[in-house]
Amino acid sequence: MRLHINIDHVATVRQARRTDEPDPVRAAVLAELGGADGITVHLREDRRHIQDRDVRLLMETARTGVNLELAVAHEILALALELRPMAATLVPERREEITTEGGLSLDDSRGRERIRETLDRLREAGVKTSLFIDPDDAVIAAAADLGTEAVELHTGSYANAWSAGRVPALELERLRCGAERAAALGLRVHAGHGLTYENVAPIAALPVIEELNIGHSIVSRAVLVGMERAVGEMKDILRQARHGTAT
Repeated sequence: MRLHINIDHVATVRQARRTDEPDPVRAAVLAELGGADGITVHLREDRRHIQDRDVRLLMETARTGVNLELAVAHEILALALELRPMAATLVPERREEITTEGGLSLDDSRGRERIRETLDRLREAGVKTSLFIDPDDAVIAAAADLGTEAVELHTGSYANAWSAGRVPALELERLRCGAERAAALGLRVHAGHGLTYENVAPIAALPVIEELNIGHSIVSRAVLVGMERAVGEMKDILRQARHGTAT
């Protein structure tokens, strides 16, 4: 299983003081030294954390590859087409949200066509494509119809249930079924949102899921123990979950 580290919240700390530290690009280098398989950043329209310069420097620095999360917005798409990251994941975006609150809505025909056109342009530029969606059959089928190469299943409901002290059995089963449905349609399956050191193992044990995107929990751990160690500890959990030895 691949682990991509989302370094957005390193930039969040920097932007709190509008200074030059901590540097998310340096954090990415340390994450790779700790075993990260890729670096994920979300360049939001309001530039609340990651900045254009960060993305440009990451493209020059990251050895594993950059997964750029972006809304279907002309300015951000233009930058993605210019820089050609390893992968681009289309995500929903609202100015008033603290973080992404759910998957893309694919039930609006006009919105679907914008997404289809964006996917086509990214593919023509040689960029791998993914859609961040909820693990529901209708949405997964719509994603496959749009021609994306992969989907990232939103694990927020699972994580919220865990945080509330409930056994997230229903949410885990929903993710399992969604992952298998997506794979049956020929899609590569990724997952992410709200995953932590405590709740990630059951998700990592799902054999169809081949990549996880995790940010906040790892960045939070890195504040205490350093980025290399924080990434290494998460990799150990994923490895144990895949081999059925997680506790």
